[in-house]
Amino acid sequence: MFEILGKTNIDFMGKRKIAFAFSGILVLLGIVAVIQIARGAANLGIDFAGGTAVQLKFDQPIPIDEARKALESNGLANADLQEFVEANKLLVRVKTSTTIEEKVADRVVAVFTKEFPNNKFVVDASTEIGPTIGQKLQQDALIAILVSFLGIILYIAARFEFRFGVAAALSTFHDVLAVLGAFYVLDKEITLLVVTALLTLAGYSLTDTVVVFDRIRENLRVRRRDNMEAVINNGINQVLSRTIVTSLTVVLVLIPLTLAGGEVLHDFSLALLWGVIFGTYSSIFVASPLLLIWPGGEGRLLKRG
Repeated sequence: MFEILGKTNIDFMGKRKIAFAFSGILVLLGIVAVIQIARGAANLGIDFAGGTAVQLKFDQPIPIDEARKALESNGLANADLQEFVEANKLLVRVKTSTTIEEKVADRVVAVFTKEFPNNKFVVDASTEIGPTIGQKLQQDALIAILVSFLGIILYIAARFEFRFGVAAALSTFHDVLAVLGAFYVLDKEITLLVVTALLTLAGYSLTDTVVVFDRIRENLRVRRRDNMEAVINNGINQVLSRTIVTSLTVVLVLIPLTLAGGEVLHDFSLALLWGVIFGTYSSIFVASPLLLIWPGGEGRLLKRG
């Protein structure tokens, strides 16, 4: 594989305390985000909070500021608007804890019919989700993430050892919490699409971690007299170029997708972008050091048969 760094000899394990301190901050923010999401205090999308999404297609362009004022003056001040200028479309999302019978979509249509009588439109799509369904989707999303972590532990434990599985799962959990924490701090909307991105980055992070672990295991078979810290450092340095090249390849795709992919894909691609960065970092500074600090890790990391 193409190498951009050549042969390196970086003491990654010597920097593990600094890395753990930084990761601790990321995990803490993530835990706060999870608690706030569970309380319903975070910026939840209508998938989780319940609400209505109506997409309207107008004959003529409609200024988003005028659309927002029209909704506010008609009792829909909490509406979130998303504009598609080239297609003359407007996506209106209204979070509500009321029942589905209210038909918020009808209210939205009535507002634009009254306020913009000379600009005809059609309803492209309309979705209404009740708060009960939103809570069920929250539970399902949490179960999906937990099941993925269990699968990670079992897979890595079968391929390597149990301690490898735990280290990989904790590293992946770190990445998910880091992205959630960043979204919470920036008040980004948490939707099912973001959850999909979290599950996707979990798979990416696992793949990157497996590559590092595989090289560490190979080195343990041929460098029996070296201490574990040296073996782990050597393994990371050997795959460092591969890790960076792979991550850069993904990042080069995600950056334009984030910047120019449109509002619908923006948060999804942004979550993936951060996830790739955190995943690359965690494979080196979280998963590998966890092997070293595991009880007995500094002496006998795994069976050296």
